[in-house]
Amino acid sequence: MSDESRFLGEAIELARANIGRGGRPFGAVLVRDGKVIATAVNEIHASNDPTSHAEMNAIRAASHQLGTPDLKGSAMYASGHPCPMCMAAMRLAGVAKVFYAYSNDDGAPFGLSTAAIYEDLAKPFAKQSMAIRYVPVRPEGKTDLYAEWTETRSKQAQGKQA
Repeated sequence: MSDESRFLGEAIELARANIGRGGRPFGAVLVRDGKVIATAVNEIHASNDPTSHAEMNAIRAASHQLGTPDLKGSAMYASGHPCPMCMAAMRLAGVAKVFYAYSNDDGAPFGLSTAAIYEDLAKPFAKQSMAIRYVPVRPEGKTDLYAEWTETRSKQAQGKQA
């Protein structure tokens, strides 16, 4: 059995167990160097947090366990096609590979597809279903927010070197 099949099988079993607890059929396994770093399930039903997807929860658990947001070189194994939010989070965390067992087409008949969200996000902001506008507010008399962040990080780094 390949690693992909083994870890996807584990994600599916997590999802199956989550169904038994009243949850949605989604599980995720985050692996680095052939070792499972974190596993998680979709917990929206328990937390009422719409971001509590299996992949997001696995990223949070792995980052907490490793003490870093840097998950470079890891692979995510998900029972279902990750949504755009999860895909973006995996990219931000440095996840290198994503494997999933059930596609958006597989989930569509059950109301478990995020294909429409992917389609909407591919449009220019002005044509998306959610209003998105750039409003460049810069409070008078205040340091630029990003410049302040850079300056503060520089000072903190110098303090650690001293």
